[in-house]
Amino acid sequence: MTKILQLKIRLNGIRPPIWRRFLVEDSITFEELHEIIQNVMGWENYHMYEFKLYGLRISEPDEELGFEVVNSKEVKLSEFLKAEKQMFYYIYDFGDRWEHTITVEKILEKDNSKKYPVCIAGKRACPPEDCGGVYGYEEFLEAIKDPKHEEHESMLEWIGGEFDPEEFNLEEVNKLLLWMVRI
Repeated sequence: MTKILQLKIRLNGIRPPIWRRFLVEDSITFEELHEIIQNVMGWENYHMYEFKLYGLRISEPDEELGFEVVNSKEVKLSEFLKAEKQMFYYIYDFGDRWEHTITVEKILEKDNSKKYPVCIAGKRACPPEDCGGVYGYEEFLEAIKDPKHEEHESMLEWIGGEFDPEEFNLEEVNKLLLWMVRI
């Protein structure tokens, strides 16, 4: 019987923290979880990813990786995520190396009157794609906050005019998730 996992994902290395809390069915694959994470976090799905748990690497098989992975399209969450407080890792963009910690906060009974996945909480905006990882993001924030910074204008132009690191729009995230379910 399908269970609902309440997951909390936190982007490592950034203070104050950037995080999301969301509900998913445990019958989905890790590939589907990757797609959900892209939407709840605000990433744009330009790069490769992997999950790490129990010494396994779960991802899309790719000969260029140089290591073996478990195919994320063939493995369901229910095969590995069976207990509350379980933690595992999600790495997105092997260049910028955005590392996330995911915690199974609760395992719930499925409520058939609700749609899944759904995001229930979160804080702060996701960093822009290709900004250079944690350190590049810190430099980006410094540049856009200080009009006298030598890269202020170029960074604002690169990001499209404005960026609010405190912004998180739960309604918009859930619209994206609802759109995913309809596909």
